[in-house]
Amino acid sequence: MSLEGRAVADGGKTANFTFEAAEADASPATARLSRGVALLFAVACGLAVANVYYAQPLLDTIADEFGISHATVGLVITITQIGYGLGLLLLVPLGDFLNRRGLIVGQSLLSVLALLSVALAPNGTILLASMGAVGLLAVVTQVLVAYAAALAHPCERGSVVGTVTSGIIIGILLARTISGTLSDLFGWRSVYIVSAAATLVVVVALAKVLPRQEERRTSMPYTRLIGSVFTLFIEEPVLITRAVLALLIFTAITILWTPMVLPLSAPPFSLSHTEIGLFGLAGAMGAVGAASAGRLADRGHAQRITGIALAIMLVSWLPIALLSHSLWGLIIGVVTIDYGLQAVHVSNQSLIYRVRPEARSRLTAGYMIFYSAGCATGSIVSTLVYAQAAWTGVCVVGGAISAAAFVFWALTRHLTPASAG
Repeated sequence: MSLEGRAVADGGKTANFTFEAAEADASPATARLSRGVALLFAVACGLAVANVYYAQPLLDTIADEFGISHATVGLVITITQIGYGLGLLLLVPLGDFLNRRGLIVGQSLLSVLALLSVALAPNGTILLASMGAVGLLAVVTQVLVAYAAALAHPCERGSVVGTVTSGIIIGILLARTISGTLSDLFGWRSVYIVSAAATLVVVVALAKVLPRQEERRTSMPYTRLIGSVFTLFIEEPVLITRAVLALLIFTAITILWTPMVLPLSAPPFSLSHTEIGLFGLAGAMGAVGAASAGRLADRGHAQRITGIALAIMLVSWLPIALLSHSLWGLIIGVVTIDYGLQAVHVSNQSLIYRVRPEARSRLTAGYMIFYSAGCATGSIVSTLVYAQAAWTGVCVVGGAISAAAFVFWALTRHLTPASAG
């Protein structure tokens, strides 16, 4: 049986967006995802995740417009992240229960409404509520990743996950730059209007190319579905070990990024916010790390890539610690540490998607909850450490956590199937 998603162009021509799947009653369905659809998934993921980060360079402007003190305007980011965390637990698992096409299209359309609500917010209360909704619905990113893994042929799954993850990385990196530029030109509300329009265009494309039929699934009560996210940690050792690695590596990377603006904006560098933002573009190498790690994972080298990438992350703290002597050390360190981070991240996902095909959305939810916890932990720890021990202290703590990640991997690698490499 062939499931095709067709994007009709002028003259009745059909774009090369196809899915070749096994019979719908096969379990699990074996599919082949075209390059074009994988790239569309990447774009959709990048747009969705960017919504979580647009507000970061806009806080001063938002505070002034709504009369919010600079001490409390950070609630805009906090509430967005809380919404994202709730979405990981409450919405992402639905991908194992509901028709994924309908779930993705529905969440994306609701995201358009939430973005417009932010753009039109008349007061701080509506703004905060709308930002919470934006964060909640942005988890469509993870539904898309799990769906891409399900549609991909097993021998290409790592490569597809790497491609889609590259879109997420680029979305995060460009969000702050795009947000700042649009705000300077047209005001901060334009950021969310443009994002809503772009999301609407992408959701129309997704609605055309995603298969309307899916394999039949076993139904279960919603509460049991959510509870099974936690039981998977007990039933699948690879999930808990890879989730802990995610917690550690994202704690480490957040420890780097959160306080970095402080030494760069102070003498002797005194860089502007625009110049500091360019350091984020150096992290674009992470997209290369994601794609290459995915291809190697498909060849059975996910375990080996994990060890090498963790070692790269650890060594990267040496040039990063030389910031007081040279900006080049920081640039080199940012490139290599983000490369290593994304290589581990994609290897992690490649490995957990090999188990329990019927539970890929719940596996994603559980894994990403640890990811979010790592980001939150790193943000809190880095602020406290920088206040007490400046940049040197940040590098020591970040290096220690990276070392802990490498040791944890070495001690638990036997829990990963030998076929992982």
